Amino acid sequence: MRVVQAASFGGPEVLVTSEAPDPVAGPGQAVVAVSVVDALFVDTQIRRGLGGEHFAVRPPYVPGGGVAGTVTAVGEGADAGWIGRSVAAHTGGGGGYGGYTEQTLAPAEELIPVPDGLGLQEAAALLHDGNTALGLLETTGARAGEWVLVTAAGGGLGILLVQLAHAAGARVVAAARGKQKLDLVAELGADVAVDYSEAGWSERVREATGGTGVDVVFDGAGGEIGAAAFEIVAPGGRFSAHGAPGGFTQIDRHEAERRGVTVRGIEQVQGLGASARRRVERALAEATAGRIRPVIGQTFPLERAADAHAAIEAREVIGKTLLLT
Repeated sequence: MRVVQAASFGGPEVLVTSEAPDPVAGPGQAVVAVSVVDALFVDTQIRRGLGGEHFAVRPPYVPGGGVAGTVTAVGEGADAGWIGRSVAAHTGGGGGYGGYTEQTLAPAEELIPVPDGLGLQEAAALLHDGNTALGLLETTGARAGEWVLVTAAGGGLGILLVQLAHAAGARVVAAARGKQKLDLVAELGADVAVDYSEAGWSERVREATGGTGVDVVFDGAGGEIGAAAFEIVAPGGRFSAHGAPGGFTQIDRHEAERRGVTVRGIEQVQGLGASARRRVERALAEATAGRIRPVIGQTFPLERAADAHAAIEAREVIGKTLLLT
C-alpha cells in the first residue's frame, strides 16, 4: 500500500511516498481502507519538529491523526459488524500507522459511524474540528446577545465556530484575511467581517460593538493578531487562546486579572479527548441535518501531501484541506 512518511523533521519536502505492508488488525483493532485524510495545521508544525513537549513523535513517522473510510477487517475481540461500514476514525492502532496512508489501524471501540446522507469528505472535515469547536463552545461559551470574535475565521475550525456561535444567538465578528474568506463567513452567519491584514482592524471590531469590546474571543490565529484581540475584550469577558499559526497568544495574566478576563489556553483543547466521540457524533448529526456546514476548500491526492502542507503553511487555503487516496 502507499504511505506518506516524514523522513525527518523539516519542510514539506521531507514528506515522501513509499510502499509499506498492509496492516493487520490486532486484538481490539480495525483496519480502515482510507478514502479521506484530514490535513491539519498542527501536522505541519509536528513535521517541523515543533511542539515536542505535546507530541511524542520521531522521524520517520506517518503523519495524520484522522481519516474517513471503510472498515475492511477487525481483530480478535472487535465487533465483526463493523466490516463494510463507513466510519470516521482517529488513528492510533499502533505499529507506527498514522493517517497519511491507503490503509490504517484504529481502535475498534473508537470507530464513529458516518450517518447516511453525509459524505466521507464531510465526515473527515468534522472529525477534529467538530470536536474542537463544540468543546470550545462548552468550555468558553457563546451566549445569546454576546459579542463573539472569531479569529482565523476562514479556517476549518473558525468556520464551524462562526456557525455555532451564530446558532447560539451571539453577535459574531469574524476576522480573517482576504475578501474570499470574509465573504464566506458573512454567508455563514457572521454579523461583522473584518480583515486583520489591514491596519486598525481591532478598533473596527471595537466600534462594531458600540465601543464596549467583545465578550468572547475564540483566537485561532495567535501571535500579534491574538494580542490585539485580547486588548478589545470587555471587562469580565472570556478569551480562548487555542490558535498557534502565529504562536500561541501571550497573555499578561495580571492584566487579565485586573480586567476580570478569563483566559483558557491550549490545555482546554488537549483535554477534549475524553468526550471526543460524543462531540464528533453530534457534529456529524448536525451536518447531516444541515444545521452546520464544513467547508472543504481544497483537496490533494495523497502523494501530494507535501503540496498540501506547503499551501497550509503559506495561508493559501480556505476552510478544510483534505488528502484523497
